[in-house]
Amino acid sequence: MTAITDYLENELLDHVLKNASYSPAASVYASLFTVLSAGNIEADTGTEATGSAYARTVITFGSVASGGSISSTADCTFPTASGGNWGTIVGMMIEDASTAGNALFGGSLTASKVVNDGDTFKFNSGDITVTLD
Repeated sequence: MTAITDYLENELLDHVLKNASYSPAASVYASLFTVLSAGNIEADTGTEATGSAYARTVITFGSVASGGSISSTADCTFPTASGGNWGTIVGMMIEDASTAGNALFGGSLTASKVVNDGDTFKFNSGDITVTLD
């Protein structure tokens, strides 16, 4: 992932430096974006994919971070697009809810992917890595 969102930056700063409580979500979800640039990742703006059967999908991460990063430890498979196309996927975000909620991290894909009716989009185990430095 290339960026941490402004929302999470503020939550972490308040938690660490002001002893304010922060309750992480029990699960985090991948969302796919058809419009997402570096400038709108931090502000949590862009255009999330839509279409029949599109839904955010749970991401499973390792038990602890190491060396300032953590990677997914299971495949992250989205529902099969049915009844319509989702468009060209150019980026993804990690969210704290299956709908609405707050974006936490985001980044552009190394190669965009068109998702048409009947296609299934998947990140393989280890493909999603979040790094803080």
